[in-house]
Amino acid sequence: MSIRKDKFLKKDKKYMRLALNLANSRHGLTGVNPSVGCVIVKNDEIISIGQTGYNGRPHAEYNAIKDSNETLEGSTMYITLEPCSHYGQTPPCTKEIIKNKISKVIYSVEDVDKKVKGKSFKILKSKNIIVKKGLLKDSMISFYKAYFFNRRNKMPFVTGKIAISKNNLIYSKGTKKITNIHSDKFTHFLRYKNDSIMISYKTLNKDNPKLNCRLEKLNKFSPKRIILDNNLLSNINSYIFRTVNKNNTIIFYNKADKAKISIFKKKGFQLIKSNLLKNDNFDIKLILKKLYILNCRNLLVESGNVLSRSIIKNKLFNQFYLFKSPINLSKLVAHKEFNSFKNLSQIYKNKKKINTQLGNDSITLYKK
Repeated sequence: MSIRKDKFLKKDKKYMRLALNLANSRHGLTGVNPSVGCVIVKNDEIISIGQTGYNGRPHAEYNAIKDSNETLEGSTMYITLEPCSHYGQTPPCTKEIIKNKISKVIYSVEDVDKKVKGKSFKILKSKNIIVKKGLLKDSMISFYKAYFFNRRNKMPFVTGKIAISKNNLIYSKGTKKITNIHSDKFTHFLRYKNDSIMISYKTLNKDNPKLNCRLEKLNKFSPKRIILDNNLLSNINSYIFRTVNKNNTIIFYNKADKAKISIFKKKGFQLIKSNLLKNDNFDIKLILKKLYILNCRNLLVESGNVLSRSIIKNKLFNQFYLFKSPINLSKLVAHKEFNSFKNLSQIYKNKKKINTQLGNDSITLYKK
């Protein structure tokens, strides 16, 4: 029996891992387009690298070609995702590859976009370019999980996050913060990696959150704020109200008087009227569909017990971070207990669960 040889060499894997690292560094920052990494190699030396531009353009392949100081004839291009082959807001990357006489293209996985899927392979092969695919496929499928979900379901990839005390409370009157500085920084990292963040008006009024990324030099990547507020009861003295502009905050509401609607619109909020379900709660799936149309692709939900429980029960979280502090909160004063453990366990049964320590805090990541 003959042993099948791997069609990829050790050096191929090395270059593709670099391409994946490039893509990963822009994950969540490329708008509606996927984050792609590209490495160009000639005579076993890297001559150029590229990654998708912020907000999605230019594409990684174009950036790598443009930034090369050498002729690309006879080179090999490593790409994390199938290159585009259609005209959109930019010319197809396959055209640039052909024009620059690149000899070999190795990409990991096919794009799920019907305008691209499988077409680039045929186009490049027809120009006598060697094309291979499937390198580090498992790693790439994991990396592009959110993008594939976006395209197939027309909804943002939803990440949940909630912090609880040792005795499972999310709130006790007089206590503002229960997690440590390391957990706080990780929370800001999640905000940096998501293009939008959702809370309810109750969380806004109780906590007066900023909902921005406060990691050094990354504050410009703060997510768009999404507020669920049925009757427009959000506090007009809140930080969110003071810092609104026409591009950074959306409020979903159901009914409010004309005067209040006028105040919010004049301030700069984007107001979207949305129907309620029979239990007087918003139809979250409908809101997610609308957010996709509005170009939200990665949504972080940092809300309280009610909204989190609703999304968990409706199985709309793609992943969920449960932060747990070693601190016990008092039940002798007004408090709220997180009571969705059972739902989490049922929904994510036999799914991937990752436990991590950040100082004295523990984090459990539930993944579908």
